[in-house]
Amino acid sequence: MGRTVLPSGLRVVTEDVPGVRSAAVGMWVGVGSRDEPAPLAGAAHYLEHLLFKGTARRTAAQIAEEIDAVGGELNAFTSREHTCYHAHVLDEDLALAVDLVCDVLADARLDPADVDLERRVVLEEIAIRDDDPEDLLEDEFSAALLGDHPLGRPVLGTAASVTGMGRDALHRFYRRRYTPERMVLAVAGNITHGAVLDMVQHSFGHRLRAVTGPVPPRRGRARITGGGRLVVRTEDCEQAHLMLGVLALDRHDERRHVLGVLDAALGGGMSSRLFQQVREQRGLAYSVYSAVDSYADTGTLSVYAGCSPHRLGEVAGVVREVLAALARDGLTDAELARGKGQLRGGLVLGLEDTGSRMSRLGRAELHHGEHLGVEQVLERIDAVRGEQVASLAGELLRRPLTATVVGPYAAADDLPAELTELIA
Repeated sequence: MGRTVLPSGLRVVTEDVPGVRSAAVGMWVGVGSRDEPAPLAGAAHYLEHLLFKGTARRTAAQIAEEIDAVGGELNAFTSREHTCYHAHVLDEDLALAVDLVCDVLADARLDPADVDLERRVVLEEIAIRDDDPEDLLEDEFSAALLGDHPLGRPVLGTAASVTGMGRDALHRFYRRRYTPERMVLAVAGNITHGAVLDMVQHSFGHRLRAVTGPVPPRRGRARITGGGRLVVRTEDCEQAHLMLGVLALDRHDERRHVLGVLDAALGGGMSSRLFQQVREQRGLAYSVYSAVDSYADTGTLSVYAGCSPHRLGEVAGVVREVLAALARDGLTDAELARGKGQLRGGLVLGLEDTGSRMSRLGRAELHHGEHLGVEQVLERIDAVRGEQVASLAGELLRRPLTATVVGPYAAADDLPAELTELIA
């Protein structure tokens, strides 16, 4: 692995993957929805659309034509704590991919006509989100659990915030936040570190002046609600969608691998307790799982189930029993072994392509500032002990639960007693 910190603060990390003919490049920016002031909620995602609409050197059509001409892929995504602009190409076309990614990050025009055009596209995306009960549920759950904290806001923003966002405000946000000291360029594939540095200097050199001041601190000191709420979103849909959970660990917590094993055993696969108890043994739901989200200063552990509205109470009762048993007794030896095996397999199999390796590099550098080898991570997973999982389960699963429901219910009073008792 190669790593260089340039005078501007831009970090360049690379991994040579022998025997492949592709390369993946991603510019990771430490800016996400949590970094937006309330009037600009959704700005990072809005910019994800706009940066591809044209630069000082290329029109939107030229950007598309150049990547299509080499059979490559160019895309981006936005999360609560970062955005990533990435490309996947043949190794011989890496210089073009680096140049395209650097160009859209450094010199996007944000033409007023494009701002207005993409506003309509983003509003359509928000409408699509609102029409998908599972996506809507996740945003409602984050808002209920995290309260006024910026992490509780939807990544897409709201129809009101996007409608009210002008070009000048977006441009200021872009220029103030999308700076080299917040960026990591990650590249994996049939490459050399020195060649990548030359490409960066050629494509991004005009933005690589030395840092002139400290990076402003992240937003997000508002109160986190932390549990004990029940929120209902009335939707005319065939299923009831339930998500419940608690605050968990931030991504720097040394127990994060313990939490990973707990999550795998709780709802991470077909042998998990939730899948076996809710679906296999009782046939109450088709989809049921648990998930962990870890941020810089907090995290969540959540459970999802989608079921017929008349079965919601029974599902809630089974989930309550599963969580209570885990909090009381921890995992069996067999569950512990399966949980570790699931994490090990997921880690290794997830690194079979250059895009996955690039993502691992970028996330590690941006969020941790260190790079653990695969064997080091496997050793940490193997070192997880049953008593550690039991202790963490007892700590987390006894916390007050927050739950959200999207379905054909007019109010919380219409929900089954098993669910309201779960939150009490």
